[in-house]
Amino acid sequence: MLQALTLALILIVAYKPFGSYMARVYSSSKDLRVERGIYRLIGVSSGRGQSWQSYLRAVLAFSLVSVIAVYALQRIQQWLPFSLGLPPVPEGVAFNTAASFISNTNWQSYSPEVTMAYVTQAAGLAVQNFVSAAVGMAVAIAVVRGFASRSGGTLGNFWTDLTRGTVRILLPISFIAAIVLIAGGVIQNLNGFTDVTTVTGSTQSIPGGLTASQEAIKLLGTNGGGYFNANSAHPFENPTAWTNLFEIVLMLIIPFSLPRTFGMLVKDTRQGIVIVSVMAGLFLTSLVLVGWAELAANGTAPQLAGGAMEGKEQRFGILGSTLFGTTSTMTSTGAVNSMHDSYTALGGMMPMINMMLGEISPGGVGSGLYGMLVLAVIAVFVGGLLIGRTPEYLGKRIGPKQMTLASLYILVTPTLVLLGTGLSFAIPGIREEIENVSILNPSNHGLSEVLYAFTSASNNNGSAFAGLTASTPWLATALGVAMLLGRFLPIMLVLALAGSLAQQTSAPATVGTLPTHRPQFAGLLTGVVVIFTALTYFPVLTLGPLAEGLIS
Repeated sequence: MLQALTLALILIVAYKPFGSYMARVYSSSKDLRVERGIYRLIGVSSGRGQSWQSYLRAVLAFSLVSVIAVYALQRIQQWLPFSLGLPPVPEGVAFNTAASFISNTNWQSYSPEVTMAYVTQAAGLAVQNFVSAAVGMAVAIAVVRGFASRSGGTLGNFWTDLTRGTVRILLPISFIAAIVLIAGGVIQNLNGFTDVTTVTGSTQSIPGGLTASQEAIKLLGTNGGGYFNANSAHPFENPTAWTNLFEIVLMLIIPFSLPRTFGMLVKDTRQGIVIVSVMAGLFLTSLVLVGWAELAANGTAPQLAGGAMEGKEQRFGILGSTLFGTTSTMTSTGAVNSMHDSYTALGGMMPMINMMLGEISPGGVGSGLYGMLVLAVIAVFVGGLLIGRTPEYLGKRIGPKQMTLASLYILVTPTLVLLGTGLSFAIPGIREEIENVSILNPSNHGLSEVLYAFTSASNNNGSAFAGLTASTPWLATALGVAMLLGRFLPIMLVLALAGSLAQQTSAPATVGTLPTHRPQFAGLLTGVVVIFTALTYFPVLTLGPLAEGLIS
């Protein structure tokens, strides 16, 4: 409880100054010297605005080059310095990993410490941790500019937004965070593998690595890919209870402050307060439910232990684990300090539902904000129909075109999740592979493992029910495709929505305009989020975690 209260206090204190700082970063007309050097190097003009089509082309081109670069780096790592004697990453895993890190998913179907060499980790994966997060923030700011435009205009410049987000926000905070983590016991070295003699007289090989520097941006950028297979449950990544709380703060600080940035840019900070209050309400509800499920676990062993301790680190306890798990699945981080597969049936269902909400409370860096704004557009339209008010949001009329784009946006992820899960069990050959090779636990929990995997991949989260072996040809390919489509199809649709809004002139509010800065709209928006998720996913949840919970 003290950890949760401390976390809330930190986020409340940071909301206004940090959110305002990010608004100044993206609205400033001045470039830093290092930024001007980057613009000259890549040959762009920082002040030239882009239409939504041009902005989208820049996002896709940059991401395509990134996929190719990360894939190539994995395939040639045996010839690079500090290769540690590791072989090249297999083709399927290399594709899955490239898709994963470019899409800000950071799904890992391998053991990083014995698969990825130092240069691959630092020059490939860690770099993508920065730029994939910066891409999400850039898209969010472009969407906000679409709402903020008063007389028709562009969405800004992608290359400027990408550079500023990296140089002015992600890099400096990550540098400080890495030092704090090193002080807390997180390792940072180039020691390779160190052989030691255990107390039983056997030999154990202990890996080293550039962990603190990658851990900082892994969490700050809501990436989630760990340096070690155990992720933030590993003592080299997360040694103590206070580093655990610090890592949770890193995951939440940007997503929970971006609504303030939104309010500043649209010149109505009350709108940001409504958005962040909905995010906070959903987050708190999930945290209470998963904590209750784990503390109230049935069975002799959980009762003697004071709760369901299987899969949890003693140094964090149940509530320290559920707070971290709720944070990582309510954002798009996917990092874990406990094994979600070992949670109780209903406790394990909650991280799944967190992702099914669309990761909007507060969501990933950037993606959470623009996802919530799409749902706000839908809420305005629904609310206007219910009470006979004009469907307008921030002075922009919500018509058939805007509703079509918003509807397609919210259908992308459920389609990928349900289609991927269904095909895994419907196609005979694939079903045999899934049941005989991939699934550790049969029956309802086995379905939950596959459902969780596609939910995580399609929502660009990256966490997993660890009982699933996902390095098989089908899952490596299908999950990689789900990550890319789950990342870039919504970006296409939300930028098209922003472009259509930017072309409108801003209409003044009238007596027929639905107020969107009041608690009533916050309640309406919350209802839209919950009802949409319930109607979409309830049937498949009844076959997996709900059925398992009733049986147990």
